[in-house]
Amino acid sequence: MNKTFKLLSFLLVGTLTIAAANFVATSWTIDKSHSNIDFEVRHFFTPVNGTFNDYTATVNFDPENLEESSIDVEIMVNSIDTRNERRNGHLKTADFFNAEKYPKITFKSSMIESKGDNKFVAHGDLTIKDVTKKIEMPFTLLGVMDHPRGGKVAGITSEFVIDRNAYGVGTGDWVSDTVVGKEVTATLNLELNSK
Repeated sequence: MNKTFKLLSFLLVGTLTIAAANFVATSWTIDKSHSNIDFEVRHFFTPVNGTFNDYTATVNFDPENLEESSIDVEIMVNSIDTRNERRNGHLKTADFFNAEKYPKITFKSSMIESKGDNKFVAHGDLTIKDVTKKIEMPFTLLGVMDHPRGGKVAGITSEFVIDRNAYGVGTGDWVSDTVVGKEVTATLNLELNSK
C-alpha cells in the first residue's frame, strides 16, 4: 500500500513538474554584439539612418507557448546615434525627444499571436516621452538552433512604422514634415541566447 502510494505520489509530482516546465516560455538574453535597434526617417527627400546603442530587453518567447511569451524593451534615448554629433545633440533636446526629461523609450507587450510561417505579432504599449499608444510589432523568427558553446541561439527581426508626431517627437517648427518626415521606420534585429 505504502509502495503504491509513494509510486502514485512520485508520478503525480513528476507530471506536475513537467507540466510546469512546459508552461513557462523560454527566457532569452540579447547578444548585443550581433543585434541592433535602428530607425530611418526622411530628411527633405533622402532617407537618413540612425541607431540606439544602449538598450535592454526581457524576452520570454516560445512559439509553442505564446500565452506565456512576452517582449519588453527599454531604449536609452541618450544613446541615439545618427553619425552626426550636432544632429544627435539636437534630437536629444526638447525639439524632439527631450532626453533629459524623458530618458527612455519603452515597449511592453500584452499579447503575442502567431501569423503562421514563423511570423508573429507582439501587441503592446509603446511609450515615447509622455505618450503611450498601443501598437502592433510584427516580427519573424529566423530560426532556433543549438549554440556551439551550449544552450540555444535564436534570431528575430522586426520592422514597423510609427508617426513621430503622434508621440510629440518634433515640436514648434519641427512638427512639420517638410524637412523631417513624420513616418519613422524602426528595425530590430536581435540575436538571442538561452541557457
